[in-house]
Parts: sequence; C-alpha cells; structure tokens
Amino acid sequence: MPTKTEIVDFLAREFPQNACVVEEVGHRSATVSHPIGPAQLRPGGTVSGPLLMAVADVALYVAILGTIGLVPLTVTTSLTINFLRKPSPRNPIVGVCRLMKVGRALVVGEVALYSDRNEEMVAHAVGTYSIPPKP
Repeated sequence: MPTKTEIVDFLAREFPQNACVVEEVGHRSATVSHPIGPAQLRPGGTVSGPLLMAVADVALYVAILGTIGLVPLTVTTSLTINFLRKPSPRNPIVGVCRLMKVGRALVVGEVALYSDRNEEMVAHAVGTYSIPPKP
C-alpha cells in the first residue's frame, strides 16, 4: 500500500487545489486537517458547510487510497453530513475517518469532524465511494 508521502505527492499532483493536510494514514483510516482563515468563513463568523464537506471527502479519499492503493478514479457516490455545533473560526478543522466497509466495488466510511482537536464533534459525515472495475 502507498505510504503517507506517496499519497501526499499524489494529491499535490492530481488535486493541486486541495488545501487539506494529511496528518495520518492507516489501514482503513486517515486524519486530515484544513487551516481556517477569512476565506473559509461564512456570514456570522462560522466555518462554511462546503469546507466541512470538503474535509470529510478528502479524509475518506485518503483513507481509501491508503487501503486499496492509488486508484485515481475512485469517486464519491454519496456524502451525507450532520452539522452538530458551530466550529471555532480560529482553529483548523480536523477530519478523522474510519472505513466501515471495503468491498470490490464500494467503500463506505464515516468521518468525525472537529474544530482542531477539541473533544466535541462539530459535524459527522458518512460517505460512499465507487471503485472502478479492474481492467
């Protein structure tokens, strides 16, 4: 399986717009973070929902790549998120992913999102990815 460095290099090459930092990659797990600044805030001074969803999506993708290998065309087929509490506008968002099912065609995982590493989740996401068939 790819190392953390190989996954970071792959993301930098294939998704240069991604601002998430890969903190950890394990078998069926990953932790990513995203810094917060004025561009990530919505009116009212809270972190935007689309940013929280992006962190969840990247955490899922990284966990999958770390588990099945660098399969670039593995794609999101669904992503559901529950916003639980207002994140701090000063702390990075941290997404901690655990894959619940890894099959031949589909992967299902969940992501707990935190404002930095505070104890209370700010959001919880569940996502499904489709793995392309092997040629």
